Amino acid sequence: MIEIQAVSQRFKSGDSTVDAVHNVNISIKKGEIFGIIGRSGAGKSTLVRTLNMLNRPTSGKVLLDGKDMTSLSANDLRLARREIGMIFQHFNLLSSRTAYDNIALPLELAGKSKSEIEQKIAPLLELVGLTALKDRYPAQMSGGQKQRVGIARALANDPKVLLSDEATSALDPETTRSILELLQKINKELGLTIVLITHQMEVIKQICHRVAVMETGQVIEQGNVLDVFLQPKHPVTRAMIGDLIAQDLPKAVLERVRTRLEHPAANGNTDYLLRLAFTDSDVDQPLLSDATHKFALDFNILHGRIDEIQGQAFGSLALLVTGTQSNVAGAVDYLREKGVVVEELNHVI
Repeated sequence: MIEIQAVSQRFKSGDSTVDAVHNVNISIKKGEIFGIIGRSGAGKSTLVRTLNMLNRPTSGKVLLDGKDMTSLSANDLRLARREIGMIFQHFNLLSSRTAYDNIALPLELAGKSKSEIEQKIAPLLELVGLTALKDRYPAQMSGGQKQRVGIARALANDPKVLLSDEATSALDPETTRSILELLQKINKELGLTIVLITHQMEVIKQICHRVAVMETGQVIEQGNVLDVFLQPKHPVTRAMIGDLIAQDLPKAVLERVRTRLEHPAANGNTDYLLRLAFTDSDVDQPLLSDATHKFALDFNILHGRIDEIQGQAFGSLALLVTGTQSNVAGAVDYLREKGVVVEELNHVI
């Protein structure tokens, strides 16, 4: 569906050149939700704007359904962009237009008649749950409602691809979940390919099928979301997953853990903050109990959760483990041999 082939994007900064995106290769399948995640400045938003040529790449190709976007004439590019909808972090709605009129704008620009526009907008308003609010102006709507208008507007021209650039970053957690559920619904009901840009691993975990992790303009890791969560290969990916767990810990617990980690016990024991991850195939085995007895460890469970990723149960535990360095290392090796993913999170705290 989408092929990003050796794409680089360079910008001039004074006398120097900055590689905002460097030699990125990504293949996105038709009908999937593909996440691109990275911290601020990683190059993810620059990359997504090359898909619709809002940023024309310095080198490389972007293919949409086999069509090379980088080689299109200005007129052909305008037509091709109608197949790519885009939603933004700050909504980009026109304050002087109602919800209905904001959604109608791309149809008006495409030369559609009033009756055609009305026939198109009514089901879109129903899809995003805004039929009763169609005459409201942006100033009269909440952030979540404004983003729903933005989504409906992006769908007005029946695109093949929907680009979401940090579309939930300005929203509270509950509204974020509702917007992500709406995107899942659109993906399933319309078969729309969605490319989702975010800096939040929680967003990736909730709805994406596959993910690419970016750092300093490069893709450092990519794969199925479940595989990335179970076996993160790059330190940046491991840190981002660790951040997700740290965010779930109460502030008072974090402070106590920091104190423990900063002041080792005098008896030769050391505290380690560990993350254990496992799939539903491991839940009936007493592996943690076996490891703590076998290696003479003490542990406190700080946080635990069972999630579902791509229809498969995924368990995660955050533990504060106390023991000698050699015994903790032995327990970690034992758990890994049994198929449990173990990551040390001391650096996150």
